[in-house]
Amino acid sequence: MSDEAHVHPTRDDAVVAALSEVVGGPMGERARPHRWWTPTRVLLLLTAVVFAAGLVQKAPCSLAQGRDQNWVYSHMCYTDLRPLYVPRGLVEKAWPYSDDEQVRDRYDVMEYPVGIAYWAWGTAWVTQWLNGSPDLDQRQRTPVDLLYGDPEVEDEQTIFLLVNAVGFGALALLATWLLAGVHRTRPWDAAAFALSPALLLTGLINWDLLAVALVAGALWAWSRDRPVLTGVLIGLGTAAKLYPLFLLGGLLVICLRRRQLGRFAIAAVWAAAAWAAANAPAYLTGPEQWKVFWSFNSERTADLGSLWMLIDQAGDIGFSAHTINLWSWILFGAWCVVVFAIGMTAGRRLHESPVSRRFMHLVGVANPDKCMNPRSAGGSCSFVPRLAQLGYLIVVGFLLVNKVYSPQYVLWLLPLAVLARPRWRDQIVWQASEVFYFCTVWWYLGGYLAPAGGGDAGFYWVGIAVRVLGELYLAAVIVRDLYQPAHDPVAIERIEPGGPRGGAQPATTTRSNDVAV
Repeated sequence: MSDEAHVHPTRDDAVVAALSEVVGGPMGERARPHRWWTPTRVLLLLTAVVFAAGLVQKAPCSLAQGRDQNWVYSHMCYTDLRPLYVPRGLVEKAWPYSDDEQVRDRYDVMEYPVGIAYWAWGTAWVTQWLNGSPDLDQRQRTPVDLLYGDPEVEDEQTIFLLVNAVGFGALALLATWLLAGVHRTRPWDAAAFALSPALLLTGLINWDLLAVALVAGALWAWSRDRPVLTGVLIGLGTAAKLYPLFLLGGLLVICLRRRQLGRFAIAAVWAAAAWAAANAPAYLTGPEQWKVFWSFNSERTADLGSLWMLIDQAGDIGFSAHTINLWSWILFGAWCVVVFAIGMTAGRRLHESPVSRRFMHLVGVANPDKCMNPRSAGGSCSFVPRLAQLGYLIVVGFLLVNKVYSPQYVLWLLPLAVLARPRWRDQIVWQASEVFYFCTVWWYLGGYLAPAGGGDAGFYWVGIAVRVLGELYLAAVIVRDLYQPAHDPVAIERIEPGGPRGGAQPATTTRSNDVAV
């Protein structure tokens, strides 16, 4: 597709248009794109710059020596990668699911899903190869406590972080490339991912970008009408983090609306097969170690960043793990029922308004009354929700009732959010709330928010509440778009490329792009 067919953000988004005044204003009608600097290449460059800035932001905690934990929190540069290198046995390249008695006596089991455990183990091999392949027999004879002060191990921890950073950077670039291709006429929607402060601040905290790239791949595959690949990527994503599984709920709604349940069955079967194949090596070599991820999450109580923690501390309740587990799943189940109802009812009829009338004119509907009045002869217009919209609503519900919200969990929402609501005003509101929470969580852990007279840090509760309100705000805007597609910036472009605003042509039959007129 030529660049002329792309939706240009300076013409499409009021915030971008206002910012463009600094460099001469929105793109003019006579402007011609650069032959080499396509939107996707620009987005990849922006992603690389932002991710490099994130590496610089984490550098003080990665390279500085002799700093205490509070110093790490005050500089907000904490990452899990270095602290886990020794205690999880990566220092000896121990297989994460080994049931060897000596290994288990020395090291804890990785508490992450298998995809992350495999990645960490693989990068440990690369790390030690780059460090000259140290004598592991000698390390096995050394008490674990002494390994922490070993200069060679200290070097390896830094190399381990850098090896993972290179891999995470590649995953971020891949995710940007995939997101830019989901809507062929709207590659610039991925800019909110490429330039995200959430990506900069949290991309190196843990291994979550592995699942993020797989989710971006699933969104891309579904947009290309490839249910098998969609299912495989969802299955692999679930093997890295649980939340990609919830995309199947969005697929179910879409396939029910399209009356194409066969495509959902194909995606679901392949997702299950991919998940089982990914988990097989771990389960077959160490079933008890494989179960640790599930038991660890089941046994933890109200933890960092969750509403459960806020309520628990504010009310001095003392929730048990069983109580939180039970009510989390009840509330999440109820949330999913609501999202299912929204997905099945939204977009079936446009409401009467000047915005809807203009929308119908742009998409070329000859008789708008047929779309806005279901009793009119000749049928109506139906706009099926997009996977990113439903995916965001389901995943945000899971995070709202989950017993923990680590700072990097914002990455779970990021690829879904930028495609579900590609408007910079709304992205700024939501991501600003996440950045505010990011700051408060480190201040809380460092003890900087503790009242002088003792007690709980009430300002941290404010950080949790602001983050939740930001997520709910974006969810509310997405629901508004679902029921009133005339407000959805993507809906017009999804009809047919080449029309008004670079994306609309008359449509009179059901199409694979989810629009029926």
